[in-house]
Amino acid sequence: MGAGMLFEELSALATEGGRAVVRAVGTAFWPMTQRRAAELVGRGDAERVSAELVRLDRTAQALTPPPSGDAGAERARQEGLWAGRFEALLDRLEGTEQSGAAAELCALLESLTASVGDTAIDTGNATARDGSSAITGIRNVGGSRPGPSKVAHTGDAEAAGPGSSAVTGIVNE
Repeated sequence: MGAGMLFEELSALATEGGRAVVRAVGTAFWPMTQRRAAELVGRGDAERVSAELVRLDRTAQALTPPPSGDAGAERARQEGLWAGRFEALLDRLEGTEQSGAAAELCALLESLTASVGDTAIDTGNATARDGSSAITGIRNVGGSRPGPSKVAHTGDAEAAGPGSSAVTGIVNE
């Protein structure tokens, strides 16, 4: 990668970018995320921006799983795909271009962090026993949330025994 930022910093930023793109799919923030990610990777070239929009559409379609699909594996694949695209972008740029693209990606991440709430996907099953808790979704306790929570394909949570509690889905307490 270029000399402007350390390899580890750029790689971590690209990884977070991939996660953020995938996390935004299906939320109210997807159109903004899609546009900004396409413009970032396309670097002002209308044809490249258009091609990135097509790739982002494919990502959204891939993350609308069929009833028996492995959504977790597909999410991981798409996160890796977008992390790779961001890393390749940052790798081919130098100096102020690289730092500018990194700043744009950071700004996208900050806007999503401030707007997208907790996410739970493919959580599996859990059983609470002997007064413990089992959660296969999101339990928000007090305080404000950065944005709407999103759950999909959560497993079953079961409470067995007195004092045990279980949460499947989203619970705000």
